[in-house]
Amino acid sequence: MKSYALLITLFFSCIGTSSAGEIFDMEAIRDPSTLEIEVLQDWHRVEGRIATRQKLVTINVGELWAGQDYRVPVRMVVPADRKAKGFHLTGGNTPARLAQDSRPNPLATELLKGGIGLVMTVVQEPGSYGERELARAAERRFAKTLDPRHKIQYWAWPATLMRAITTAHVETDHFEKGKVAATGGSKNGASPSMAILHDERMTAVHATVSPIWDSPLRLCDAVARKKHLENGGRQRGFSGGHFGPNFNQAALDAGHSWDDLRKFANDLADEVFISRNLEALRARKVAMLFHPGTHDMVAYDLAWGGAHHPDIPVYLGANTGHGKRGHPKLERDQANLPAFLLRHFFPGKVKGTPLTAPAVKHGIKDGSLKVTVRFPAKSGEESGRIWWMYDRAPDGSPRYLSEMISDANTAEMIRDPERGIWKASIKLAPDASHIDFFTNHRKTVRHAGKAYATYLSSPYTRVDLGDSDETPGSPPNQK
Repeated sequence: MKSYALLITLFFSCIGTSSAGEIFDMEAIRDPSTLEIEVLQDWHRVEGRIATRQKLVTINVGELWAGQDYRVPVRMVVPADRKAKGFHLTGGNTPARLAQDSRPNPLATELLKGGIGLVMTVVQEPGSYGERELARAAERRFAKTLDPRHKIQYWAWPATLMRAITTAHVETDHFEKGKVAATGGSKNGASPSMAILHDERMTAVHATVSPIWDSPLRLCDAVARKKHLENGGRQRGFSGGHFGPNFNQAALDAGHSWDDLRKFANDLADEVFISRNLEALRARKVAMLFHPGTHDMVAYDLAWGGAHHPDIPVYLGANTGHGKRGHPKLERDQANLPAFLLRHFFPGKVKGTPLTAPAVKHGIKDGSLKVTVRFPAKSGEESGRIWWMYDRAPDGSPRYLSEMISDANTAEMIRDPERGIWKASIKLAPDASHIDFFTNHRKTVRHAGKAYATYLSSPYTRVDLGDSDETPGSPPNQK
């Protein structure tokens, strides 16, 4: 019996960590025999604006460390009259909410009408649902070992989403294998963005206020750290790290060096960042859209991302982020999420294709910044608006997050139909050292007779103004 118990312990300790050093062992993640499913509510009919069948279970995601299971609830919802083919996956739920039958909102109703299921689980701080000591123990172990398996953010949350997929695929009388789209914000934006790199069963990700790219600050670069401290930041609050987590000081207190943290960040970068996996994601035809926010505490490196990954599709809501209210001119009719999901699951039934990232050019003439934005021919963009900030503080610093785009620093752009471009001219402040700008563009798509206003941004761009009136760069063609 002792040898059998040892084998079981060793097996569960492998769920998530492969011998090759990767964070997840995908063969183990996809193994339904280790889910240890406990049925809380078996399949039952639920009436509502659309009739559904629903089931609630708890599953064992795996072991955070030997002897410590990580269990979460999973609620599955399918149409009452047929199997679901594919599903919308979310983690932004609580155990208490999942204990109640789901009442689909209008978007979920549209998905269910089209034969798409819903799979809902819990990607939340364990302390928020009564497991505070588990969360604290995991943090202590991670600070001591820098083993990502012990960090719930690195392992348990992405693994939760992937194990929920395995759970749904077990229910062959209620689900057919199909597309799996994951959406959410903050930890529920970062977790699917990481999971989709490892799990080819996932076909789409829409993530808000969460990391996308591997900027120097995210890799704990020493220069970025120095700038942070020089601009009013504190070591304990330093945002360096993959997700902007505040664990650096705890790791230093446990005896690790800054070089240890930098090595940790660099060693895991391929396992974490969308930007490190674009070729593979596009080969899989993964649908992607990101809403990082312009003033978010974990999406604090827009200029770097815009310069190095201008083709990653983003929508930049001006003055948005964790706890931010948004600019007075914010696009309040923005309906990117429903349009994204409807297009992904029902491509033949949505009228209108999404915009793709445009090309941006800029130059300085007569004391003004001249900007042009060009989309591919026949894109169908309907509007253009430009936003700008002067002398924005370094990435991740307190002022980067606290100083907003002023009410005056936005303007409608002019469409030049002959050249197929959007134009803007900004009279430059004479004492500014640099200017940041981006543009937002609307396109309306339709599904089942309803219009959805979608928006896409140009790459966030920083222009060094230098000492002269004419700076080098990529000036627009002037006619």
